[in-house]
Amino acid sequence: MQCPRNLVRVMKRIFKKANVKPIRFHEIRHTHASILIAEGVDIVKISDRLGHANPRITLEFYAHLFPNSHF
Repeated sequence: MQCPRNLVRVMKRIFKKANVKPIRFHEIRHTHASILIAEGVDIVKISDRLGHANPRITLEFYAHLFPNSHF
């Protein structure tokens, strides 16, 4: 298995080569979840993809992205 630090090093090189501001891996994960929500993907599927124990956890983090919701 590859060391997780290798991913971070590769990401840093890509950001530098692309001349864009580096972001943390967690920010990419948050963006991914936000896009899935905006596209109407089922919260259970999003929760599973993120590895949350249950959809309630996902809703607690991302409830602000659901318009007219009262989570």
